[in-house]
Amino acid sequence: MNIGMIGLGRMGANMAQRLLRGGHQIVGFDPQAAARKALEDKGAGSAPSLADLVAALPAPRTLWLMVPAGAPTDASLDTLLPLLGEGDTVIDGGNSFYKDTLRRAQRFGERGIAYIDCGTSGGIWGLDEGYSLMIGGDAAAVERLRPVFETLAPASDQGWSRVGPVGAGHFTKMVHNGIEYGLMQAYAEGFSILKHKTEFELDLHRIAEVWRHGSVVRSWLLDLTADALKKNPEMAGIAPYVPDSGEGRWTVDEAIELNVPTPVIAQSLIERLRSRDKESFADKLLSSMRNEFGGHPIARE
Repeated sequence: MNIGMIGLGRMGANMAQRLLRGGHQIVGFDPQAAARKALEDKGAGSAPSLADLVAALPAPRTLWLMVPAGAPTDASLDTLLPLLGEGDTVIDGGNSFYKDTLRRAQRFGERGIAYIDCGTSGGIWGLDEGYSLMIGGDAAAVERLRPVFETLAPASDQGWSRVGPVGAGHFTKMVHNGIEYGLMQAYAEGFSILKHKTEFELDLHRIAEVWRHGSVVRSWLLDLTADALKKNPEMAGIAPYVPDSGEGRWTVDEAIELNVPTPVIAQSLIERLRSRDKESFADKLLSSMRNEFGGHPIARE
């Protein structure tokens, strides 16, 4: 199958390479010439513009976007829309907000262009391990692209599914990332407790390895944690600053809108925000309050 891949960052390039391994024909576009050249070196074609990419693909065309959510995705789609025709398919494999997906799908649907949202998990490991694909869209359009999804997934019958109509894929991936926030926070807090029990001189990497086999808390995330602790047991040189991609925020917003209590996911998001406040006015004020009512000492900078 011929596929146009838009966005050749690390994940997009890896997905393109996995598709090549599966016998698909790939033409890629990225604004960076070096990224296009790297894809060519893997045996794919490339195009210097979106117009050239569309022209290089036989109709009906399939284009897969791996572009940052928000304005970059909208800009790519605005360029693509007049270039495509009835019967073509666009797949958004990025972390788009599902309400944006619904809006975009309506625009493309009015032109007879199928719009599929594919929440994609697997990160940099997906090239060899396969990707978890949460797909939303018209059932017939998804079925037509079954060979593509089977190639990208860990196995033809594992790790991918149409989860519902358009928007459902990105909605499911949003909740997936919210759960991921909570899992990561729980592991981080647990290992922090172990780290602070200094009299036991605990080997955190060894404990992680024990938990990886037979434990009820074993997971791929724990595998990665064990690897990180092996490489850098003291986390030396790493700032206590944790970014967020936005999907945790969307998950909490949606939970509030649906009246669903999600204290773990919400608190894990708050902890990420807290990690960025190097000059916490709130903590300074808390210290001052304790001094005011109880005469407790204040730590000076």
